[in-house]
Amino acid sequence: MRMLMKVGMPHEPFNTLVRKGKADATLRRILADIKPEAAYFTEINGQRTAILIVDVKEPSRIPSLAEPFFLQFNADCKFHPVMLQEDLSKAGLAKLGKKWK
Repeated sequence: MRMLMKVGMPHEPFNTLVRKGKADATLRRILADIKPEAAYFTEINGQRTAILIVDVKEPSRIPSLAEPFFLQFNADCKFHPVMLQEDLSKAGLAKLGKKWK
């Protein structure tokens, strides 16, 4: 299942890793390991945030995606199922609309 993974990284320890020149290498190592479909970086509520699209074939994969961020950055990780327009087309919206009008 395709998931949006939102990773909020607090200022510490990230600031310390930036000052030591290790933040970029650590992020690259994590991303190389988890292999997201896409990775975007932004600020949300004043916190460095990564927005990743990951494939979660089974729930037991979630710790392997989140733990590197927990352990390296004290990050908060949230997972949200997402779908492409093609996936939404398979949902039967017209049928659901008739059923729930």
